[in-house]
Amino acid sequence: MKPLKRFYNLLELDKKDVYQLYFYGILSGVISLSLPLGIQAITNFIQSGRASASWIVLIVLVVFGVALVGVLSLMQLRIMENLQQKIFIRSSFEFAVRLPKIKFEEYYNTYPPELANRFFDTLMIQKGTAKLLIDFSAAILQIIFGIILLSLYHNYFIVFGILLLLLLYFIFKFSYNDGLETSMKESKYKYKVAGWLQEIARNNFSFRNNLHHDFALNKNDMLVADYLNYREKHFSVIKTQFSQLIIFKIIITASLLSIGGYLVLSQQMNIGQFVAAEIIILLVINSVEKIVIGLETLYDVLTSVEKIGLITDMKLEEEFTLDYDNCYTSIALEVENVYFNFPDSKNKILNNINLNIDQGERIFIDGANGSGKTTLIRILSGLIQPSHGAISINDNSFKKINLNQFRSQIESIIQGETPFEGTVIENITFKNTTASEESLKWAIEGMQLKKFIKSLPQGLDTPLFPEGKQLSSSDTQKLLLARSIISKPKILFYEDPTCNMDDKVANEIIDFITAEEHQWTIIVSSKNQYWKTKCNRNITMENGQIILDLKK
Repeated sequence: MKPLKRFYNLLELDKKDVYQLYFYGILSGVISLSLPLGIQAITNFIQSGRASASWIVLIVLVVFGVALVGVLSLMQLRIMENLQQKIFIRSSFEFAVRLPKIKFEEYYNTYPPELANRFFDTLMIQKGTAKLLIDFSAAILQIIFGIILLSLYHNYFIVFGILLLLLLYFIFKFSYNDGLETSMKESKYKYKVAGWLQEIARNNFSFRNNLHHDFALNKNDMLVADYLNYREKHFSVIKTQFSQLIIFKIIITASLLSIGGYLVLSQQMNIGQFVAAEIIILLVINSVEKIVIGLETLYDVLTSVEKIGLITDMKLEEEFTLDYDNCYTSIALEVENVYFNFPDSKNKILNNINLNIDQGERIFIDGANGSGKTTLIRILSGLIQPSHGAISINDNSFKKINLNQFRSQIESIIQGETPFEGTVIENITFKNTTASEESLKWAIEGMQLKKFIKSLPQGLDTPLFPEGKQLSSSDTQKLLLARSIISKPKILFYEDPTCNMDDKVANEIIDFITAEEHQWTIIVSSKNQYWKTKCNRNITMENGQIILDLKK
């Protein structure tokens, strides 16, 4: 989809507001351009040396017109403020809804926080849209009404209107593509610089070393140089447009003053008409200047719309309705001939996996690094979809798995998962109203978090920094484990859930999770071999295949 089409679709959602802006803009433009006619009449009265009630009435009408234009502009600002708020709200929810639902394949080879940074383009769209809708519309209307009004004074001014329209057409036609292309490339490198600064901040301890710090600065220098290169190319397009405008203004101003003077001397126009015509011409030229200068805003808005469009174009997982009346009482998984490879690779990470998992089994997945353990767990948990093959629930291979239904019955801890910015209790319960006080206490005590939470200044209401920066790695894992069990799910999927804990504490938590009283299924891969002793089924993988499936 082209950027202009994306921008049109964005405005289409609020077309009533846009129509109101145009209505007030047209009304304001008509009044603004009628003011020179009033000034012309006042000038004629002054020139004739006559002072009458009509003269006073005209002054009052002109002053009233100026005030009315101001009121209309204020109404436009109010509508535009509402529109900007809608754009921000809609964009924020678009990101919040999409980021967790984007298909794994779409995330491949991208850095999700960098994608989230594109939300800041919303601010450019807000400000730029306001300028385009108010200033552009007012300028275009002034040009149109001005040309019509000038043509009433004399036919010569029709030529001026034609030249003006040709100027705008050629400026837009010959510079639009170059302007948009250079703006897109400039934006690309702007994000590269922002991304690298984010990396420096994320790894700030590593870059404290002078040698590493020099590397950070050198790389930043290269990225900034690329940004400035494309920024300069974009400015060259803007400079060319403005240079054309300057030349046009010189020619038009000289021509119109000459023509106007000639028409007055030849008595084809009076002084009042000449003054009014010059005022209209100045308004029209200023409007043209607004449009040409505003083209940079147009490029910025279209670039921002395109950047956000890259997120909204990403494919989402198939949506399913969550039917609480038909939740699974138990879950048996069947995996048939499953293969998996990454989008840009022909090498199979999983190769012909066949597996049956019954409710209540404790399964330990073993194997060397790269054997396919993590990928298998993520496919079983519904995080990623197999390239080939099928996964069915409760022997129902004729119906697609309802991912929402399935995920409501499972919990998982994936490598690299961390707490989010929020309170301790929010990180454990996600404000789930079905989580009782008893369940919360049970999960906290079972994961040995009681002493830690009591030591916090605000207990469960203590705010956590992003990624749980003030927590130890051990407490972070305990918190994630408490989160995973509080709803007492049917299946637990774990990737190294206790690797940062002391052996004694880890073993006690493993004993709690694998206790016979809990009916959930456990599927875990871990370097801690104690998990293996507590599971009743061991699966060993090698080169993406199951080479051993041993039940105790």
